[in-house]
Amino acid sequence: MNENKKVYSINYGGKEVTIETGRLAKQADGSVLVSSEGTSVLVTVCSARTMRDGMDFFPLLVEYTEKLYAAGKFLGGYLKREGRPQTQETLNARLIDRPLRPLFPEGYMFETVVSCTVMSYQPGGDPEILAALGSSAALTISDIPFAGPIATCKVGRVNGELCINPSFEAWEESDLEIIVAGSSTAILMVEGEADIVPEAEVLEAINYGHAEIKKFVAFLAEIQKEVGKTKREFISTAANETLVAKMASDWSSKAREVISTDDKMERQAANRAFEAEVKTAMANAPEAYGLTADDSFGKESYKGVDGLLYTMMRADILDEEKRIAGRGLTEVRSIETEVDILKTPHGSSLFTRGETQVLATVTVGGSTGAQISDRIVGKKEDRFYLHYNFPPYSVGEARGVRGVGRRELGHGNLAERAIKAVMPSADDYSYTTRVVCEVLESNGSSSMGSVCSGSMALLDAGCPLKSPVAGIAMGLITDGNRFKILTDILGDEDHLGDMDFKVAGTAEGITAIQMDIKITGLTPEIVEDAISQAKEGRLHILNEMAKSISTPRQEFKDGVPRIRAFKIDTDKIGGLIGPGGKNIKKLQEAYEVNIEIDEDGTVRVVGIDTEKIQACIDLATLQLNGPAVGSIYTAEVVTIKDYGAFVDIAPGVSGLVHVSEFADERVSDPNEYVSEGDKIQVKVTEVDRMGRLKLSAKAVEAVAKKS
Repeated sequence: MNENKKVYSINYGGKEVTIETGRLAKQADGSVLVSSEGTSVLVTVCSARTMRDGMDFFPLLVEYTEKLYAAGKFLGGYLKREGRPQTQETLNARLIDRPLRPLFPEGYMFETVVSCTVMSYQPGGDPEILAALGSSAALTISDIPFAGPIATCKVGRVNGELCINPSFEAWEESDLEIIVAGSSTAILMVEGEADIVPEAEVLEAINYGHAEIKKFVAFLAEIQKEVGKTKREFISTAANETLVAKMASDWSSKAREVISTDDKMERQAANRAFEAEVKTAMANAPEAYGLTADDSFGKESYKGVDGLLYTMMRADILDEEKRIAGRGLTEVRSIETEVDILKTPHGSSLFTRGETQVLATVTVGGSTGAQISDRIVGKKEDRFYLHYNFPPYSVGEARGVRGVGRRELGHGNLAERAIKAVMPSADDYSYTTRVVCEVLESNGSSSMGSVCSGSMALLDAGCPLKSPVAGIAMGLITDGNRFKILTDILGDEDHLGDMDFKVAGTAEGITAIQMDIKITGLTPEIVEDAISQAKEGRLHILNEMAKSISTPRQEFKDGVPRIRAFKIDTDKIGGLIGPGGKNIKKLQEAYEVNIEIDEDGTVRVVGIDTEKIQACIDLATLQLNGPAVGSIYTAEVVTIKDYGAFVDIAPGVSGLVHVSEFADERVSDPNEYVSEGDKIQVKVTEVDRMGRLKLSAKAVEAVAKKS
């Protein structure tokens, strides 16, 4: 028996959560096994004890990995070993990372890795939340400097009742999913989606989650008292007061010139020139800046300039409510919108807000375009998805694209969540829909620009959205006592500020929300004010978007696939497909369509030409159900016998025109009236008990005798 093993339990949101430590991964700086409802996640944390030379940022890496064995599954496909993280794994790693990052000491730049591995999975336990809880627990009991503990939860609302961390299946009934992270006194992160829920109700959900979080934080604090290690000594490098004072006394006027430049690219150029001047001055007289000849003047000039601009911009806002470019605190930058700007894509739009510009395109089609993912929770097929691209040229950088990064996945997921709530149901709109948002310029909140542009492009494509969606990013400047909330923040206001709070929704309510901060938490007052101020900005943007488009295009553009659906009995699916797929292939080739069949007998025909689509449906229905008595069809003569002619009404649908059914007069030889390959009109007169068709040509019009 392992004497070091400790197990602690708490009721968290109505479910028992246990934290075990002292048995697994004992060489890590901190490790815990977090379990609930049959789901277990191993979380370890390690932080280097030496810092790499030249490190000027905090290299925190959070990994979240789902092992397929956790659910007793094999990995699909040829490869059977888990490889690079799937999109959802990366997104969850980001969710864990964001509330942890601001709680490490300023100046802590030692490589730190938080590794979360799902080792057992049952639908009742949420591995994503357990991983977040375990990350806080492992850091809290480790010797790594960390201003925790914190906790995380998901808030749902099922049948009007708020609940914490519901089961995987229960989310299908919830009209919101809000992830909240916080400490005992403040909120650290918010992210989630909602089905057009009013601001007050979203705020209620956030506060409801924070109340539950406080209980878990207290639980972790007790564990820390019992098994927590003494935190390793870390003394943050003291600020160079001489440098700070010298920058303020000698360079304030130059900093004012930079911060007063409205255009982003001009401001960046002025900033680079400013840093170059300071670097030269430092090299000529390093001691005046508290430096030595061995210091890197390039890095020191950057720190000095950035620190001066940081102080100046924040003072302008707190003392004078004065922003870069002279905007008011609640003022949204100028907006330009266009739709239908590209010929071939099924829908397109261009949204420009200040110096942020996003081009969105829409592609619609059948189920072959669906995004399929296979995780421990099971296979999932998404008929709507959004991809976000942030090329380097959007910020004037000369570098190539090296794949999709975590940031692009996160921003795309947020924009997708924002629009997903207004997409029509599959019953009303059976198309697979892909939105791609290309950021062409960026100066603050390209993800919210993607929401706006994506919404307009969908309307341009003719997608019957429940309502247009817009998004806006809010900022915060606080000195601990005072605070000011900024509407529609610039990139510099994000960099120099304390919060990036994105809110998306319709005129009626919120569809997506995301909040990240750089301080140790936000009060409920700040969160409430930010959500309220965001609504005003969102309504303004929606009005600007409406100048270009506010309702869906009535008809698809030429060349856009159309889908027509019909239902068949499930026992007839095999007949539609045919032996080896022979029949369905013939139909697809003959009418230039794709045919999709669901297990419940729903058949979707996808094609460009609506007449061919309908003809395909008519023929398929005829093949499966047979012709109706009294109906008239064009038939092809296939075989002629003494007693009549066999004709094909459709492939696989044949019948006999008896010799007496060609003309009113007596017919002795069918060959005198028809030849093989002839097309004649026939009427179905009878379907016998064996399913054989009796047809008449004279019931439509007598066939003329050949001369």
